[in-house]
Amino acid sequence: MARARREPLDVPHARLGDGSIARVVPSPYTTGYELMIGETPQSHVDLDDPAHLHFEYVARMGAVIDQLRLPGQPLTAVHLGGGALTIPRYIAHTRPGSRQQVIELEQPLWDLVREQLPLPKNSGIRVRIGDARAGIARLPAPLTGNVDLVVSDVYAGAQTPAHLTSIEFYTEASHLLAPHGVLLVNVADGAGLAFARRQVATVRAVLEHVIVLAEVQTLKGRRFGNLVVAASAAPLPTQWLPRLMAAGPHPAKVAQGHEIDEFCGRLTPVTDATASPSPKPNTSLFER
Repeated sequence: MARARREPLDVPHARLGDGSIARVVPSPYTTGYELMIGETPQSHVDLDDPAHLHFEYVARMGAVIDQLRLPGQPLTAVHLGGGALTIPRYIAHTRPGSRQQVIELEQPLWDLVREQLPLPKNSGIRVRIGDARAGIARLPAPLTGNVDLVVSDVYAGAQTPAHLTSIEFYTEASHLLAPHGVLLVNVADGAGLAFARRQVATVRAVLEHVIVLAEVQTLKGRRFGNLVVAASAAPLPTQWLPRLMAAGPHPAKVAQGHEIDEFCGRLTPVTDATASPSPKPNTSLFER
């Protein structure tokens, strides 16, 4: 997430089901384009360089993905939440031959992205329209138990819907994973990290091995930001991650082992009955 910018509607745009407006605008700070939904930046895409991951939390996801299997080896991936398909494009570019399924709720959003930020030919990316959780059950049966990577990065405006935060949801998503497959979740939270701590406890109740990557002050609960949760039934490939995160551009940390125990404390998993959306950030977070 970055800052809000009010653009006239003569830029490419689409009206979504909740009445909000999605726009594709040139990035004011770097090369490429940003997908804005309302006043919230959702994705950054550089068509000339798909390996350019501008948003920091997306770069941290990329760092985890780079550790999977052998470098450059194709992956089978499922993405819950489409946006402008930054991570699917990254995988298609860095791991040619990958097979990827994307579940995106909004047909008008996908139509806008497809027209303004077209995918390369033979990208191996298929986009399916529908709710992310319901869409899991409609994926091809051979994917079950054979997916290398599941990415959950679903936002309605600036919040993750409640039904995509529960132990039931993460259990359904985990059924897609191969034995060494990895679940990546983008969690946004603010001071105290009450929501993020419950999310990590919930994910860990489904998949034993969990790490959290975030900017240091965010991980300490001192500022609103994005935390990347990576989880697997098998030990995660973390050998190089601490060095990568410490390198910046803003120093970040990989929490693992006993740090995850302390992060979760005695919190119990979120269920469908107790789930709530992620906290809404203050609008000033997106100002220039």
